[in-house]
Amino acid sequence: MTDGLLIIGSSQAGVSLATSLRALGHEEPITLLGDENHRPYQRPALSKEWLQGEITSESLMFRTQDYWAEHRIDVVKNERIIRIDKRDNGSGTAHSMSGAQFAFDRLALAVGARPRRLLLDGVDLPGVLYLRNADDALELKARVPDVRDVVVIGGGFIGIEAAASLNKMGRTVTLLEAAPRLVARAVGEETSAYLLGHHRAAGIDIVLGATVRRIVPRGDRVGGVELADGRVVPADLVLVGVGVIPNTELAESIGLVCDNGVRVDASARASDGVTVAVGDCANLPNPVPGAPEGDRVRFESVNNAVEQAKVAAYAITGRQEEYAGIPWFWSNQGELKLQIAGLSTGHDRTLVRADAERGRHSVLHYRGDRVIAADCVNHPMDFLAVRNALTKGLSIPFGAATDPSVPLKSVTVQPAAPVDAD
Repeated sequence: MTDGLLIIGSSQAGVSLATSLRALGHEEPITLLGDENHRPYQRPALSKEWLQGEITSESLMFRTQDYWAEHRIDVVKNERIIRIDKRDNGSGTAHSMSGAQFAFDRLALAVGARPRRLLLDGVDLPGVLYLRNADDALELKARVPDVRDVVVIGGGFIGIEAAASLNKMGRTVTLLEAAPRLVARAVGEETSAYLLGHHRAAGIDIVLGATVRRIVPRGDRVGGVELADGRVVPADLVLVGVGVIPNTELAESIGLVCDNGVRVDASARASDGVTVAVGDCANLPNPVPGAPEGDRVRFESVNNAVEQAKVAAYAITGRQEEYAGIPWFWSNQGELKLQIAGLSTGHDRTLVRADAERGRHSVLHYRGDRVIAADCVNHPMDFLAVRNALTKGLSIPFGAATDPSVPLKSVTVQPAAPVDAD
């Protein structure tokens, strides 16, 4: 028996790669290796339903133990790989911190990303937390009953989701965001403004353009957050969510090209032509049809982890497929469900479809006469209509979409006009 495939990383991308391979009939041994002492689990709910006690820990698990056994996927927990010896043909041995060794015929990296750390005085005080994995979530959940004032640093998805959850749990929440608007990397200005208004109305104190100077102690633990203007925001707990850094150290150690992630081709193959990299750690050609030549992206989304893993599975089994499709994302923020279809980069006008009575708010992004993306809050039908149009290479005429009472699915879509890549 050969040593088979070693997948380093057992979150969504690693799990999707293993299960996709078995679905394709791949019979070689598969080892799915994680560095946490937990069975493979889903992460998105950690800051929302799980934190609020609405779902159990067991419901987070991707698969049962019986599934892994039946599909001959060897799940290994609590092993952190610190060195890889790799031969030119792609085979080699991975060495873990515990001293264990894992031989492989082919390697897959699904190592994800880690939280970006603050470099400030006081960041090591008890009560300053990050939220990326199950252990982080367990510590946060254990501390919440004993705190009243919470400061969340970072107005991205994780920060807002956690802030909304903690606010719903009755805590006094202040959210500090350095940028002039919320979720600036992911949504347009209109959507940022809508989210800001909603969360402030719900009771979250949101400070934009906030520069954090230091974390202030109270005795031997956190007591507050001092801003550049001298204001100190009281805090029994500080949750930091200021972005992530892709884990590229192992890839770099074996000579793979890295640049904001492990650089891969459209089939998820790294620069050695053999190793594959999937999920948050991978920097890939923009999969959107018609994207500018040479444009590259690194996605942090469940959809990307699943779809790119499927393409990587084809590559491992010798079938040539390229990742092409419309990226989509979602974020549950208290009473709001934000769904994003497409990438709004390069849009030159927007169309807002607001329905205050039903709590719906959609923003369509256009480049010329062609819709290229949509931010949809509590409006799944608008999201589906735009995603379907983008997938089929069609567009939704700007003028026909202006009335928010008219379902987008009923609007006659027209073939999308060619878009200048510049």
